[in-house]
Amino acid sequence: MALKFVKPERVWLANNPEYRETWVQDRIAEDPSILGLGDIVLKDKERNQPHGGRLDLLFQDAESSTRYEVEVMLGSTDESHIIRTIEYWDVERKRYPQYDHYAVIVAEDITGRFLNVIGLFNGSIKLIALQMSAWKFGDQISLVFTKVIDAVALGMPDEDEEVQTVTDRSYWESRGTKETVALADEMLALIKTFAPELELKYNKFYIGLAKDNQPHNFAIFKAKKNSFRAEMRVGSSPNIDQELEAAGIDVMDYDSKWKRYRLRLTKNDIKKHPDLLLKLLKMAYGHDTDSGTNINPNP
Repeated sequence: MALKFVKPERVWLANNPEYRETWVQDRIAEDPSILGLGDIVLKDKERNQPHGGRLDLLFQDAESSTRYEVEVMLGSTDESHIIRTIEYWDVERKRYPQYDHYAVIVAEDITGRFLNVIGLFNGSIKLIALQMSAWKFGDQISLVFTKVIDAVALGMPDEDEEVQTVTDRSYWESRGTKETVALADEMLALIKTFAPELELKYNKFYIGLAKDNQPHNFAIFKAKKNSFRAEMRVGSSPNIDQELEAAGIDVMDYDSKWKRYRLRLTKNDIKKHPDLLLKLLKMAYGHDTDSGTNINPNP
């Protein structure tokens, strides 16, 4: 049966006293995917800035060290919001240079003047402009975001600002599944053969390792709906590459910035190749510097 066509009504939030910028911020915070920026996770809201002011929303990509500084405004873009967006982006990238930062401005109307002003920066700012439109369907309202300007580009993170946002197992089971999170338990069982004091620590962006609640992240894990990823801090080596290839283990890539092998593992991989995974985990453990020690078990 064909669905009934309903013509939506455009609603200008700036002219509607029932809606404020905070209402839009709350909707985005509840479901960041509506921005269309990928799999991003809310890091902070109304984030205080060192020299005054508050950043509306801060997001981090769940799969990389990319952050988005988001400023929301109703109505048309104006000079003050442009300056504020760029200023907050600049502050955050200088405070945390280990991340890739993108300024994001959200407005109901991205004006031609705004586009001209951005052009003056000549690609010196990583900026994304999203035009937001609100549509009414009967007694319901929806927000649609359209990318007007994609990132204007310039010519594994470790602990996040030294205190990682802690979650729990249920958070990761909702982001992934009980089955994919259970693979972290199987990796932990291998780790406990040489470091029995370590436990899983459920952070917002990854499942890490800890001893007495202190991070020991020589390996981190990420559970998705249909996959499980393990990242191990091991120097790149042709021998390791050959062993992984021979075992048929899916090597996503080697993160040269954080010196981590990123592996996509299945339950069968862990069951069939425990010796190889144990070897890599021991090598990563030997290079671990989170605790200030350099333990070097025989891999």
